[in-house]
Amino acid sequence: MRPPSLEDEISRALEVLKKGGIILYPTDTIWGIGCDATNDEAISKIFSLKQREESKSLIVLLDTDNKLLRYVKEVPEQAWTLIEYSERPLTIIYENGLNVSKKILGDDGSLAIRITKDPFCQQLIHKFGKPLISTSANISGELPPASFHHITPAVLNGVDYVVNLRQNDKSTSKPSVIMKIGLNGAVKFIRK
Repeated sequence: MRPPSLEDEISRALEVLKKGGIILYPTDTIWGIGCDATNDEAISKIFSLKQREESKSLIVLLDTDNKLLRYVKEVPEQAWTLIEYSERPLTIIYENGLNVSKKILGDDGSLAIRITKDPFCQQLIHKFGKPLISTSANISGELPPASFHHITPAVLNGVDYVVNLRQNDKSTSKPSVIMKIGLNGAVKFIRK
């Protein structure tokens, strides 16, 4: 039996996302649980699976920074530079999120976005045509999984599809750096 191809896995994940399902997938950081960032019901499934308060915001992934202005009202100038030159995966929290479920916005209307450099995620998001939720593949309060083999059965069994790529990768990953950038230029690190 041949190993699954990137194209096959993108097609399978797309099918699930279009039906409002949730997926477990590899990202440019740690394994994530994801869904359509515009679908309230799918997002509620993720909160339920993670046993996470719905008042907590979630990160979305985009495939390119060219799409940022579809999802935030304004991008501070230094954000473009940080995205271009950041060596580690970087999530930026922007003021005034747009065109996504209100369930994933911060109390102040902010939206956390990471431009992914992972080929699977980039192609999946491009073909899906919408941003993708990316939250760590763990129950709230537990440590995020360092690799696929650290993901608990509760999470594995709680998603609609597990992407069959990089599951045997033994390298450990870390979550992204998170910073908030205000329109006034103020920068605050949330996670280094």
